[in-house]
Amino acid sequence: MEQMKKISDSVIEMVELVLPNDVNLLRNLKGGQLMHWIDIAAALTASKHSGRIVATVSMDSLDFKHPIRLGEMVKLIATLVSVGNTSMKIKVNVWAENLQTGSVIMTNEASLVFVALDENGRPTRVPRLCE
Repeated sequence: MEQMKKISDSVIEMVELVLPNDVNLLRNLKGGQLMHWIDIAAALTASKHSGRIVATVSMDSLDFKHPIRLGEMVKLIATLVSVGNTSMKIKVNVWAENLQTGSVIMTNEASLVFVALDENGRPTRVPRLCE
């Protein structure tokens, strides 16, 4: 029987603090640093679902809605959207929290695709999604 998993089984929440090395001259989080964190969160979700090492196939979209500032806490929530035979589509929502004011705002949304790899580095089947 084919293995099946729920979307909720693979959700990853990751938290980072924006430090001076992470910002640009405007004291905003660098886009490349955010992309790095998004890729890690999404890869963890894909690995958790597949039980395999995974490779990033694409970052289909990354929307910048609001800057993230130095000293803010960044929360990334990565969730499976769909699965194919060997691939998994992941959505990552990014939230910034000002720790002094308590203000929380959604800053980014991203969509990525990963493929699960077997011991030889070749694409391998992933579990189906169940309700």
